[in-house]
Amino acid sequence: MKKKFEVGKVLTISFAHLSHDIFTAFLAPILPLLIDKLGISLSMAGLLDVIRKIPSLLNPFVGLMADRICVRYFIILTPAITAITMSLLGNISNYPTLLILLFVAGISSTLFHVPTPVMIKHVSANQTGKGMSYYMLGGEIARTLGPLLITAAISWWGLEGSWRVMPLGIIASFILYLKLRNISISQDFQKKKKEIGASETFKKLIPFFVIIFGITIFRAAMKLSLTLYLPTFLTKQGNSLWLAGISLAILQFSGAIGTFFAGPISDKFGRKNILLITSVINPVLMWIFISSNSTFMIPLLFIMGFFLFASGPVLLALVQDTNSEHPAFINGIYMTISFGVSSLMVLLIGFLGDKFGLIITYRFCAIISIASIPFILMLKNKNRGISK
Repeated sequence: MKKKFEVGKVLTISFAHLSHDIFTAFLAPILPLLIDKLGISLSMAGLLDVIRKIPSLLNPFVGLMADRICVRYFIILTPAITAITMSLLGNISNYPTLLILLFVAGISSTLFHVPTPVMIKHVSANQTGKGMSYYMLGGEIARTLGPLLITAAISWWGLEGSWRVMPLGIIASFILYLKLRNISISQDFQKKKKEIGASETFKKLIPFFVIIFGITIFRAAMKLSLTLYLPTFLTKQGNSLWLAGISLAILQFSGAIGTFFAGPISDKFGRKNILLITSVINPVLMWIFISSNSTFMIPLLFIMGFFLFASGPVLLALVQDTNSEHPAFINGIYMTISFGVSSLMVLLIGFLGDKFGLIITYRFCAIISIASIPFILMLKNKNRGISK
């Protein structure tokens, strides 16, 4: 019997993504305030995001575990854990404690993000791109609402009052418990007999992941500079924190639209073609943004967000297209590459921002993003694999 696209399960997992990532989106909007409060440099600010992503090094091991056990309770509990840690950032009075909170949030994020794309694949039938678009839409809406939520909370209660949004994550986990406690998605893909070992699977896909690494590392520079550092960039240009928060929300909202359409389009026209289009358009748009005045800032951010985030579901679908017998393990490797690369880039952007200023750094990020194009050209024209 041919499997169907299971809309209900896809929407439930996408809601879980939204309820988790809305809290991880708190860091960028409050970063300018934390810099002022704790007296830290841009490099130290960049280290905050690196510490949050260190647990991603465990992604392959979490993936192996997810291939063997029921992981639905990871999905249920992590929104509450992430909400508690991220909502307390404004109450911290020293840098080391801030690092500890972000490290715990990183562990929670790892436990959430490794198994969920695999779940999406197995409830999306042969429409993996469409499923990933729904999933990524949840994440991008979260990163749209997150800056607005935390900015509003700070405006009402001050930076130290940010903890008051914590109950929202706890309520979300309770809702997910009611929705997911009887869904046996993990057992669905555990039924497949694992005939090939994980190490053998990894060796077979090394050329593929070399290409993915190349695409990801040059794409990450521009994406991170326009997400984590955008509020800091705008406030240093003399704009208010509210305008900076709204600008980030607009970028993320248009990104949500881009992720929603990119997956289904890539199902029809091919992953490689969509990645190539976005990789050509993105640096051009960013250079225009850097060079333009504030009059065109909002429309530019909207257009930029659409193309900047469109590659997200396409890359996730490309990884799942490998059809490995260890899907969570393979997704864990991809997530390790993604988060590891972004951690290095965050540090580099912070270092360059301290030394040369964010405007020059933004220009550098736009230029090096072009280097992802040769790696994309190495992909097959079909939706999976690499060229011979």
